[in-house]
Amino acid sequence: MRRIVGTVAVDFSTPISTVIPSLDGPVLQVLARSDRMLSGRQVHAQAGTGSVAGVRLVLQRLASTGLVHVDEAGTSLLYRLNRSHLAAQAVELLANLRATFTDTLAANIDSWRIPPLHASLYGAAARGEGDLTSDVALLLVRSDEVAADNLLWEQQVGGLMNDIVELTGNPVDVDELSLRDLANHHHAAVPVIRDWLHTPTILYGPPLQVLLAGRASVERPILADLPSLPNLANFPALPELTAGALR
Repeated sequence: MRRIVGTVAVDFSTPISTVIPSLDGPVLQVLARSDRMLSGRQVHAQAGTGSVAGVRLVLQRLASTGLVHVDEAGTSLLYRLNRSHLAAQAVELLANLRATFTDTLAANIDSWRIPPLHASLYGAAARGEGDLTSDVALLLVRSDEVAADNLLWEQQVGGLMNDIVELTGNPVDVDELSLRDLANHHHAAVPVIRDWLHTPTILYGPPLQVLLAGRASVERPILADLPSLPNLANFPALPELTAGALR
């Protein structure tokens, strides 16, 4: 495993809090990700922080700036982001930092001269969880033909790790292994394989299940895939070798 420690970090559960650390951040993130009107209680439930009263105060203040629209629905007030506001585009960008991050990593890996067989995020960053101290955990699977100490490969991986620190400030952990190593990990049921298989955000290549199935079919071909032997009954009998024939 390779590791680089960052400095100022992104909170992948509420990435907008990187720039707006107050309760305004989670409230704006909820509104930016919704395409319908929401009550104060609904915004509070989705934000998962603060109090209902606190969220309503934030909504009222944002409404006074014009960034949030307020509509009456009986005795309730419903809120939505004013996407025509000059600041709305910045809010939406901040609310979707994780998607921007994964798109940037995918584009980086797609430009590699030695491409991996598979690249994915796993753990907190992949699930949109964690906090400012959470690692960005990355899995890279290379071809068995690419040596672990291949200079270009090492430069690519090192460059990607540095880019992640620059993009997020979070610590970076990279599990980098060959397809053979991956198959051995899977066969040994190494605990981390569960995260690799079931909660990834794929950046490049097919799912690991496809790679493992392909390798298994090559290493253990089934009998039906083997070439069949000719049926000797269909061949004419060979002439008997007689002493006369030998002469």
